[in-house]
Amino acid sequence: MSQTTTESAGWTTADLDLFPDDGNRYEIVEGELCVTRAPNWRHQRASTRISTALDVWSQATGLGETVQAPGIIFSNENNVIPDVVWVSRDRLAMLLDEEGHLTAAPELVVEVLSLDHKNERCDRELKLKLYSSRGVQEYWIIDWSRERLEIYRRESVALQLCITLLPTDSLTSPLLPGFTYPIAQLFVQVRSDSST
Repeated sequence: MSQTTTESAGWTTADLDLFPDDGNRYEIVEGELCVTRAPNWRHQRASTRISTALDVWSQATGLGETVQAPGIIFSNENNVIPDVVWVSRDRLAMLLDEEGHLTAAPELVVEVLSLDHKNERCDRELKLKLYSSRGVQEYWIIDWSRERLEIYRRESVALQLCITLLPTDSLTSPLLPGFTYPIAQLFVQVRSDSST
């Protein structure tokens, strides 16, 4: 469940210290507060699976690093926590501040949708616009309830939807040479063995 508070325009990074440590995710996009409750199991499963696949590929190639739920402090009015990011090894040091926070765009950002309409608006509209303006090269939106993955790629100055992948498809990216991942794996449930 999430909540986007439009009447509270003008929120800043300093305001995040005012919120309780209650399991909610508090993000600010263009001064607008987005509050998301702790994600459900299927959301976390999809996030973990794509993060694991990216991390295994990154370790094998040495081309970059994958992290789940890092904070990105773009500015005082733009402080977000995407589900997964991938950053090339060459750019990582330039993007980190003295405290180890990302302060600029990673090449790839992944968001996993929650069921709440307001959260979906935040990911599909507010964050898409933010990531586009800040220079993210690819933005993946995983919609586990509809079992699909949307890929937005930078075309000229903006991120544009270029393809929607279904469980019969495999994920590849020009950012990640040799990376391939079957979309069905994001959504498959682990079956318990009834004989044990």
